[in-house]
Amino acid sequence: MQFCCLGSGSKGNATLVKHGETTVMVDCGFPMKHTLARLSANDTAIQEISAILVTHEHADHINGVSMLARRFGIPVYASRGTLRSGRLEQGLDVSCITLDQAFHIGEIAIMPVAVPHDANEPCQFVFSAEDKRLGIMTDLGSISPHVQESFVDCHALLLEANHDLDMLWAGKYPPSLKHRVAGDWGHLSNAQAEQFLHALDKKCLSTLVLGHMSQQNNTLDLMKRHFDAFMDHVQELVYATQDEGFSWLEV
Repeated sequence: MQFCCLGSGSKGNATLVKHGETTVMVDCGFPMKHTLARLSANDTAIQEISAILVTHEHADHINGVSMLARRFGIPVYASRGTLRSGRLEQGLDVSCITLDQAFHIGEIAIMPVAVPHDANEPCQFVFSAEDKRLGIMTDLGSISPHVQESFVDCHALLLEANHDLDMLWAGKYPPSLKHRVAGDWGHLSNAQAEQFLHALDKKCLSTLVLGHMSQQNNTLDLMKRHFDAFMDHVQELVYATQDEGFSWLEV
């Protein structure tokens, strides 16, 4: 199993997971033209995409889904709450997924995990193929016991490290947005992500990616202060970017 990211951050998100002849896209927050260019940069044709999985209905995750799915006939998978949000166009090939109930797309088993985030029935995903597990966990405000349990024994992990809390409180966001981001239903801070990793049994973890970094409330230097120490525990440590995401990694 392999994974790559077309971009990670508040201006757009899309991640690819591939095993054998199956390639799924997790979210698509980019316009179609940009999505196609980013796919090409990662040696992937749109015709290779087996399905689009939607984590939740916020614009940076869903803006490009309907146009891409309609134009190229790609099936879409989303929770009932996400479908009820009305952010997906009518007439698409849509399957409703049940959170915490596994399903398959081609050669990949997928577990949608319920997470605390201020959206309609949001989820993140654990992917399994053969004997490998990949966890994608961005856009959650806190680590619930259920989340902690669901992402054990992952061989690769894409983990949100959205903001530095001091930077957030000192920044230009209005107070309501600051409280939303920092709240239990907002986004993980560097410190929260670090705490999660310290508590995680890392015996299986070989690849760690930190993503969804805020361009207003975080810096790469601040992230490295929290996470470079984990290079002693994993074989590969990657910081995802908004403009380029990251290229293909093996699970």
